Amino acid sequence: MAKRDFYEILGVSKSASADEIKKAYRKVAMQFHPDRNPGDKPAEEKFKEAAEAYEILSDADKRAQYDRFGHSAFGAGRGGGFGGGMNTDDIFSQFGDIFGDDMFGNFFGGGGNRSHGGRSKGVRGSNLRIKIKVNFEEIAKGTTKTVKVKKYISCSTCSGSGAKDKNSVQTCGTCGGNGQVRRVQNTFLGQMQTVTTCPACNGEGNTITNKCTACKGEGRVYGEETVTLDIPAGVQNGMQLSMSGKGNVGERGGPAGDLIILIEEEEHEFLQREGLNVAFDLYISFPDAVFGTHVEVPTIDGRAKIKIPAGTQSGKIFRLKGKGFPGINSYEKGDQLIHVNVWTPQHVSSDEKDTLEKMQESKNFQPHPDKNDKSFWEKIRETFN
Repeated sequence: MAKRDFYEILGVSKSASADEIKKAYRKVAMQFHPDRNPGDKPAEEKFKEAAEAYEILSDADKRAQYDRFGHSAFGAGRGGGFGGGMNTDDIFSQFGDIFGDDMFGNFFGGGGNRSHGGRSKGVRGSNLRIKIKVNFEEIAKGTTKTVKVKKYISCSTCSGSGAKDKNSVQTCGTCGGNGQVRRVQNTFLGQMQTVTTCPACNGEGNTITNKCTACKGEGRVYGEETVTLDIPAGVQNGMQLSMSGKGNVGERGGPAGDLIILIEEEEHEFLQREGLNVAFDLYISFPDAVFGTHVEVPTIDGRAKIKIPAGTQSGKIFRLKGKGFPGINSYEKGDQLIHVNVWTPQHVSSDEKDTLEKMQESKNFQPHPDKNDKSFWEKIRETFN
């Protein structure tokens, strides 16, 4: 089943501001929230669908990629999005700025049915950005690259807890380990209960009495991790891929951020890229243009032999079907376009000059294009349409 347009899911236009997208998401999320629709599977799916849309559209980089490439910019396991494995608790932790404790305290009587009881696990780590260079052959076939990424990793001394030992962690005395504190207020509508994050433990439910000396209580240290990157076939220069959970590790066991991979195309020695097509400038001599010849041309995956018919004009474009780049996450494939240029010598000998002057007098060497000879711009339009 094809995915719905993210803007359509949130009910906003493509020119919507970040605030408009945030407000629209909050409205849709409230409408289909599982606590308001218990046992309603379609509502839960719409709730998750809206969360995925907001996750992409609220991030400027991901939104730009979506606007340019649509859902194909985020293939399975590469593009952000949630897929089918994320539950509502994951969504709450991912979007704390949207699903605040006060919001759920006011609407659902103290946090709804969230199985984690309001406790948060550490602080989420930040995203990381790296650049990866790929050549034409790697873009055509897809590739796997192994890179070393400098980032925050989990502290091996305390296993990410931030505590010196297991006896250095105790239940928070303010919230009793719940991670939230409740407050009852008397209003003209009666008593209203609100739930807020515990200020003593920042919602973790525990406090540390003795910090780990290796990480100074953060649960993470700056180090290096070897990451294997799966680069799909058909990527383009400037495209961004995302690996969930491969960014900086969060503090005290908090979830890791994402690793954002910026694609940089390496220039090819002979070929140029034109969307999914590959372009090559072929230079031939005047005699070869007159008599015809066979030549070898470079392609993405080797060399190919083509025939140059007798009487070929400069500017002629030959097409090798299917020798271009594949579309990302699609069956579409481009072609290789060979643009013929008849080489004009800049210096000639006296004998060559005499020969050319004799040829110049012949009517056969005078230009006489017929109606079947297309102009340069017609050839360009025909090539890229």
